[in-house]
Amino acid sequence: MGDKIIEIKHLTKHFGEHEVLKDINFSVKKGDVTSIIGSSGSGKSTLLRCINLLEIPSGGEILYKNQNVLEMKNIPEYRSKVGMVFQSFNLFDNMNVLQNCMIGLTKVLKEDKEQAKKEALHYLEKVGMSPYINAKPKQLSGGQKQRVAIARELAMKPDVLLFDEPTSALDPQMVGEVLNVIKTLAKEGFTMIIVTHEMAFARDVSNYVVYMNDGIICEEGTPDKILKNPEKEETKNFLERFINI
Repeated sequence: MGDKIIEIKHLTKHFGEHEVLKDINFSVKKGDVTSIIGSSGSGKSTLLRCINLLEIPSGGEILYKNQNVLEMKNIPEYRSKVGMVFQSFNLFDNMNVLQNCMIGLTKVLKEDKEQAKKEALHYLEKVGMSPYINAKPKQLSGGQKQRVAIARELAMKPDVLLFDEPTSALDPQMVGEVLNVIKTLAKEGFTMIIVTHEMAFARDVSNYVVYMNDGIICEEGTPDKILKNPEKEETKNFLERFINI
């Protein structure tokens, strides 16, 4: 594996009196696929939102290629390098699929329209959505919207992709199509941090699993270690509800 892309040191986050993240430390190297698992309310999504600066940490450091992201001047540029795919897709309803994928390229990366169109088409084809380039989001299924959202982030050529429960808003029959796209990206060597409640997927796609509980990293390691042979009681109790991992 390569150099560290993201390094988190002593990260904390409070909402009022409530401490959501408590002294979080971990790092992600180039080519890593890290799955973050844990119950609702354990701090997983807040951690992801802090990495992308959608939430500003209360303390600690987030380093991107050894730079402290809290000191960066150009946040949109940083976010283009650390792309985020949300559970609710966040597509622009007034734009068609192609326009949704081009807007970051033209507005943030300042590419000309022809170049942006070419790249957007390439990534839409990659996720199986090129037949739908003229469709508006309201004409698409949830799985199709999520694949467009993934293509939109890929077009920005990020160094790392963050996925916040990418299948939680989907009907069961659509989950597979999105997970297959993410599995393909993992095989191609994309660096990803994935908050997921799909344990079998975490096992198959990740080389590292982080189990969070009550705002701390309770246990971390390879999928085999965490999902099959956890040491901590909390991890065992959490995984008991997922048979057949």
